[in-house]
Amino acid sequence: MDRTDAGALVQAAADGDAAAWKALVEGLSPLVWSVVRAHRLSDADAHEVYQTAWFRFAQHLGRIREPGKAGAWLASTARHECLKVIRSSQRLTLTDDPQILDRVSEEGTPEQSLLDSEEAAAQSERVRRLWQEFEELGERCRQLLRVLMATPPPSYQDVSAALGIAVGSIGPLRQRCLRRLRARLEARGAI
Repeated sequence: MDRTDAGALVQAAADGDAAAWKALVEGLSPLVWSVVRAHRLSDADAHEVYQTAWFRFAQHLGRIREPGKAGAWLASTARHECLKVIRSSQRLTLTDDPQILDRVSEEGTPEQSLLDSEEAAAQSERVRRLWQEFEELGERCRQLLRVLMATPPPSYQDVSAALGIAVGSIGPLRQRCLRRLRARLEARGAI
């Protein structure tokens, strides 16, 4: 979904157009799922994050300053929600063994916690840069890569029908798009 279409759909959905909302969900769900899958959450947590990202989007629908960047907004929200789930799950230790509860914390020293948080911040920045560069790719590349990231992965025949690309051209086009994305990231020192 390109920015112009997304922007128009966000405006229409904010005005109460149910069909626009449905089109937004159908068009941007693969993007949200790709972010969630990248964090390797359990199925239950992944579905919870997916729902929360859309809930937050619905809450802020009328206040989004740049409606054309709805995909970036959703990806960022999904990423933040994934990180919340990961942080909260690290704090939980479910057990009925009292000896485990008496052990010294495995979290390490404050220095290790600082290093871990700096590493998480750096990872978050890398992901942000990736999506920023992804948004700068051509529309054809963005559409193809988003469709290919869908869950479950579509067949090349489905991709061909959806995007009007010959089945034999999908693989080479995908490679060119990924090379372009990698080159953009390397040029910016992101990888």
